[in-house]
Amino acid sequence: MTTTTLNSLARASSAYLRSAMHQPIQWHEWGEEAFAAAASANKPMLLDIGAVWCHWCHVMDRESYDDPEVAAIVNEHFIAVKVDRDERPDIDSRYQVAVQAVSGQGGWPLTAFLTPDGKPFYGGTYFPPSDGYGRPSFRRVLLSIANAYKEKHGDVVEQAKMVENAIVQSESFAGRSGQVSAAVIAAIQESAFKMFDSQHGGFGQAPKFPHPSALDLLIERYAKSPPYRKERDRMGHPDLREVIVITLEHMARGGVYDQLAGGFHRYSVDERWVVPHFEKMCYDNSELLKNYVHAYQASGSEFFADMARDIIRWMDEWLSDRGRGGFYASQDADTNMDDDGDYFTWTLDEARAVLTDEEAQVAALHYDINEVGEMHHNPAKNVLYVRAPIEEIARRMNLQPERVEDLLASAKKKLYAARLQRPTPFVDKTVYVGWNSLCVSAYLEAAKVLDLAEARRFALRSLDRALAEAWKTLRVEDAGKSARATRAPDTRALLLHVVAYSDPSAEHREVPGMLDDYAFTALACLDAYETTADLRYFKFAQSIADAMIARFFDATSGGFFDAEPAEDGKNLGVLATRRKPLQDSPTPASNPMAAIALARLHHYTGDSSYRDKAEQTLETFAGVAEQFGIFAASYGIAVIHLLESPVQVVVIAEDQEGTAAELYEAAVAPFAFNKTTLRLTAHQAVAGNLPPVLAATIPALPQLRLGKSFAVLCSGTACQPPVSDAGELRRELETALKQA
Repeated sequence: MTTTTLNSLARASSAYLRSAMHQPIQWHEWGEEAFAAAASANKPMLLDIGAVWCHWCHVMDRESYDDPEVAAIVNEHFIAVKVDRDERPDIDSRYQVAVQAVSGQGGWPLTAFLTPDGKPFYGGTYFPPSDGYGRPSFRRVLLSIANAYKEKHGDVVEQAKMVENAIVQSESFAGRSGQVSAAVIAAIQESAFKMFDSQHGGFGQAPKFPHPSALDLLIERYAKSPPYRKERDRMGHPDLREVIVITLEHMARGGVYDQLAGGFHRYSVDERWVVPHFEKMCYDNSELLKNYVHAYQASGSEFFADMARDIIRWMDEWLSDRGRGGFYASQDADTNMDDDGDYFTWTLDEARAVLTDEEAQVAALHYDINEVGEMHHNPAKNVLYVRAPIEEIARRMNLQPERVEDLLASAKKKLYAARLQRPTPFVDKTVYVGWNSLCVSAYLEAAKVLDLAEARRFALRSLDRALAEAWKTLRVEDAGKSARATRAPDTRALLLHVVAYSDPSAEHREVPGMLDDYAFTALACLDAYETTADLRYFKFAQSIADAMIARFFDATSGGFFDAEPAEDGKNLGVLATRRKPLQDSPTPASNPMAAIALARLHHYTGDSSYRDKAEQTLETFAGVAEQFGIFAASYGIAVIHLLESPVQVVVIAEDQEGTAAELYEAAVAPFAFNKTTLRLTAHQAVAGNLPPVLAATIPALPQLRLGKSFAVLCSGTACQPPVSDAGELRRELETALKQA
């Protein structure tokens, strides 16, 4: 009996690192121990950055890092460090810039070679085990780098200095500030029009990513626009509705959407949205969920509402801790190195084996299941996508459409049941604070618009868990000594990056939260307040935003840094380089999201310091934001929050049905970034459940004493007289949104 010797990653917390604990390489986690070992041995460092959901990371693991001969080379010549990009995005973002500067490409796995003090001098992404794919073999790269470090050390040091300078310049934005202007919104819209694929939807060519922030901006502009006619556009642009509808419908009917289980894969490798990269991320699905909810609001199409519910179906089943609350991070694409989406794809024989002849015929026509499919590694494998609609199948098979619908529903159920019997790609059950908050906000938005009580309950439970386990404040007995008592920022309040790791037996690491954790969670707390009228959520939002300002805000030049420097000043590698994220990549960029949180807090509190910092943040990037096009969509959304007057609707609900329900439905129906809706009872309104701006007006209304439901619309600094008719509220709201 042989025993496997585990490397030091057996003590790691992340699922990605722990998956490499059996490898013969003497891996180190990122930390002082690794850097001390490199300095002591005067060896270069091999840095591998990847993720548990990353297909090519698994391929390189199996081909190279599992190979004893490769391990012998690495162990002799390098200090090897492995990093999970989900657990440490601050490390990943900086070394991505470095490798792009050296090789012109980035992505995962990221393979970087560093000096003993962590300065990168060479790198790439995937290296094959033998020369191929236009790339040198990994063994040849390792031996060449080891030789260069020994024989051409001066050149290596000089190259490291050049790369470090590239990192510093990449996102400094020094001298690029300007005045915040709504012109950037038009520029982003123009960029979207130029990149729009009018045949298949989406933006750009293959590989094709969803760009949910850009879609949300376009949907909101469409919702606020008067009827838009093509003949009025002298630039030859498509209309906004065409961009939105073609994109969302093609994505929903493509293979990039899991037609059986629901949920979106990360991106499509072709321009038609047919063949995806099969991993699924919680943040892609949260932001696309908002797209479909908002598209339903803007268009009235029930198809978009159904899609939103179906995304939630998948997230509920696969990415949710139903017992404790919390959204899991991701689902892997594969089950092994030779697998390329086999769990999700079908041969014609596999489909026929579990379906009746009639079901198989309907499914083959609907999902385009043929003898030859789309997968290169196994041409018999088919990606399921919607090729033929119900009506066409009914005509071809001489059946009633209702019969085709029944057969298709039965086939879909049987195919999914059969798929569940296959080896299932790994689900990373890590709950990351920022991503969890994005999911909370998306669920609350869907619950509000589509009246989904269970989605609302689960979102609130997930937020409550994160606040209980990841938000660290002073002990109660220290509260009197806290700067919080005077509303000054309290640097001792801390938000962590991870709520819980996937492996319950792994040690829990308290990784400090980064800017996006704070910004996304502050926004989730505001969304929770608007859902519940529970002022505790509002106070959480304010406290988290205050801590975000204290920890990350650049009081000298404006904007927020993505991470804090080490408290002892010992920033390992290139972590001393400060970054101010502006681009959506693919999660919403954290600087615009921080600005949105501060703008929303200003609307509720009247505290001008929040607005000032939001404006300073957007000014920091105003000189260059237009150049980023659709990748600056979150910045454009933040500009709307800053420049457009807030429209706030407060529904006093004294009856849960009838008038109150009608008023609330009218209030939530239109989609606008600058609109918020609160629903609470008269008792809650006078019992301290309103933030300062609304508390100055609503509790004094005489209608509160009448015991009847009504709504108050406030826009800018003025509130309209209360109304109790839903139609009147709709008209007032339409007018207010136009004027705002």
